[in-house]
Amino acid sequence: MAEVHIIGQILGASGFPQHSLFCKWGVHTGGAWKLLSGTMEGQTQVDNPQNEDMAFWSHPIDIHFATKGLQGWPKLHLQVWHQDSFGRNELYGYSFLHVPSTPGTHTLLSPAWRPLGTWQEQISQMFVGGGPQLKSTNLIYGGADRYRLQTTSMGQVHLELTVILRNFDRFGVEC
Repeated sequence: MAEVHIIGQILGASGFPQHSLFCKWGVHTGGAWKLLSGTMEGQTQVDNPQNEDMAFWSHPIDIHFATKGLQGWPKLHLQVWHQDSFGRNELYGYSFLHVPSTPGTHTLLSPAWRPLGTWQEQISQMFVGGGPQLKSTNLIYGGADRYRLQTTSMGQVHLELTVILRNFDRFGVEC
């Protein structure tokens, strides 16, 4: 079978309204993909930069797949969370990106967004915190339903991924 090895890191996030951020991440693939090694999801530590706009995580990613075809190419979905001084966690944004299909090292920016909610929910969020969240994370990387949501831009996640392709030509998988 053809193999894809993804090695890299979630560098950090910038452009969010508050500091003290962490990231939950996961990888979604199609049915023709088999995980050989690595983990399909994880979470970074909380970083609270004092004088900088960017929270640094440098969280490693090392995933190795075998595949029978290109359908269902891996997608990385990300959730950026804010932790306040009381230890409460608030979702700040969703993001996703397709893992590059060309071999080599790629520096990537993934814009984050979050649902707006009604005007009552927005006012409540200003005073109480929290805010609307998606019931199903499939909407993050899913089809047309995501485009019906009213959202607001939040910031961006910085990533560096190296993609290694092996045996694609030998098993008749064309890139």
